[in-house]
Amino acid sequence: MNSVLQVNNLTKKYKVLAVNNLNFSIDKGNVYGILGPNGSGKSTTFGMLLTTVQPTGGSWEWFGKEGTDTATLKRMGAIIEQPNFYPYLSALDNLKIVAQIKGVPYNKIEEKLQLVNLLDRKKEKFKNFSLGMKQRLSIASALLNDPEILILDEPTNGLDPEGIIQIRNLIQHIASKGITIFIASHLLDEIEKICTHVLILKQGTAIYSGEVSGVGKQEAFYELRCEDISVEKLADAVKNIDGILEISIKDNLVIATATGNLMPAQLNKILVQEGIHLSQLVHKKHSLETNFLQLIQNPA
Repeated sequence: MNSVLQVNNLTKKYKVLAVNNLNFSIDKGNVYGILGPNGSGKSTTFGMLLTTVQPTGGSWEWFGKEGTDTATLKRMGAIIEQPNFYPYLSALDNLKIVAQIKGVPYNKIEEKLQLVNLLDRKKEKFKNFSLGMKQRLSIASALLNDPEILILDEPTNGLDPEGIIQIRNLIQHIASKGITIFIASHLLDEIEKICTHVLILKQGTAIYSGEVSGVGKQEAFYELRCEDISVEKLADAVKNIDGILEISIKDNLVIATATGNLMPAQLNKILVQEGIHLSQLVHKKHSLETNFLQLIQNPA
């Protein structure tokens, strides 16, 4: 069975509709992200799926079994809140307590500490750890039972750039081992780098669900400059080329949106044939951030 999670019409209503009729699925091996502004329903969705929040309506299946029971929870690892360890105990002793609670043998502890690059700090007290180290210890804790899916709610929240990179690399490494990952984050760049699939929420409603590569505009665009002619003349020449969809001028550059069939070498060759020799030709794609903002502002 490839399906890890199937969600059907999931709804939560407080005084307002926090989660509105969500439908999505996660297959084994995917890195699935929930993306949305603060208050869009990400944490509420996690809460319902892990039974800490009572749903108003809808249903879900973990591993083909309806709901979330104790046996299902044993197949998961989750970090939903801030790390909750004893500050005056070492990393090793804290994980021994978690191992006892989970019924996991102690020989798993050093294996997971090695995975999160904390083995050489195992005897150091938790209170002396940096925020990034605390988060990595939390991930080690969640992995002690060798879960089939790892659930992370804002795993890089509050970290400095170095800590963000460390967590990102760690998540990618974990995913490479075949563990399914379900992650909520407000950092668009992180979702784009880490996730294969994304669910985008706006006020509790899904406005996109699918592969990250399918979010919003998929056309390439070009940044073009020519020193020999004015930017207006360059724009006039470019707009008549087959495959060019849209032209604009910004910072003395021609920005040309194109279909995926128009390759950079082809575009350059056409312009050379017109006697136009570019001094700059940069080929780009719209970022997840650009597409996300367009969806949030105008989901239609």
